[in-house]
Amino acid sequence: MATAPDVLLLGFARALRAAGVPVTPDRERGYLDAVAVVGLDDERATYWAGRSTLCSSPDELERYDKVFTAWFSQHGEEVRTARPQSVQVAVPVDLLTDSDEAGDGEQAAEAVQMVASPTEVLRHRDIGAMSPAEKALMATLFGSLHRPRPVRRSARHTQSHHGAVDARRTLRAQLERMGEPGPIQWRRRSTRPRHLVLLIDVSGSMSSYAESLLRLAHHWVRGGRPVEVFTMGTRLTRITRALHQHDPDRALIAAGDVVPDWSGGTRLGESVKAFLDRWGRRGMARGAIVVIFSDGWERSGVDLLDEQMRRLRAMAHRVVWVNPHAGKTGYEPVQQGILAVLPHCDGLVAGHSLQAFNELAEMVDHA
Repeated sequence: MATAPDVLLLGFARALRAAGVPVTPDRERGYLDAVAVVGLDDERATYWAGRSTLCSSPDELERYDKVFTAWFSQHGEEVRTARPQSVQVAVPVDLLTDSDEAGDGEQAAEAVQMVASPTEVLRHRDIGAMSPAEKALMATLFGSLHRPRPVRRSARHTQSHHGAVDARRTLRAQLERMGEPGPIQWRRRSTRPRHLVLLIDVSGSMSSYAESLLRLAHHWVRGGRPVEVFTMGTRLTRITRALHQHDPDRALIAAGDVVPDWSGGTRLGESVKAFLDRWGRRGMARGAIVVIFSDGWERSGVDLLDEQMRRLRAMAHRVVWVNPHAGKTGYEPVQQGILAVLPHCDGLVAGHSLQAFNELAEMVDHA
């Protein structure tokens, strides 16, 4: 028998269907599961859980907002009455450890008592193994991730309290004092933001990670720093403009509309060559930090990939390869594509979880 919160949530989903949004039973189930994870007490999380699981196009978002406001304003008292005093989420014990070996009974009981919050657990979970409800919750956490802000030294100098002696300013100040000696003026090299280029593999082998990688790219693009984003599959597609939209869901839908080869084959060598020929020579790659997100599966031979990665390394300041599988226990870089690119990369890092994304941002900051 459905509980009162279930009745209220299902009522909202059916009101949304009546407003013209195609809410299927599977979406209703996903919505209930997502709210069970985030807790009905958090209205903002409930809003995003529904938006992530019940909507599938930009045209539905405005209707969703209107129905959500009307429904929960009308049933606010029922929601408060139906809410439990504290929402507890059961987290499987096997999510709390990287080991498959079970401990003794005392250790297991202690692990249950000291269970981490669902949010903290999700930060370390493999995105490719998440359920739709967990991915809906995870989508609300990208805003909390660190944004990289890499800088480079400029040719210009700025006034400083330390550094090299600024002879010109020192002499000018002395002349203003009619030749009287005074304090020495100092200067240092100023800094400017360093360009960041993201190349994201959206082929079939990366399909379980592609959406999250695009959310990460959107989060970085919205940080106010110079970031360019491309997708790689059977061809190269520039999606920077689509990701400049404020709303992440609308940005992902806009990006999906311009990417013709979603979940298709992989031509990494041709994609990197297209980037260098069209944009790299114009200066986009020169002195930039280039981050490539891919598992390294190459559809054609790796000779072209090896050649183009050598060209890219000669232009870029740093080249970082992010492989979602690199963070898994027992992973070995044995794919031909990975073996071909490793000599031309400054690092091969994991990209399978929110925590890995944070570590990547810190690495880019210090690149």
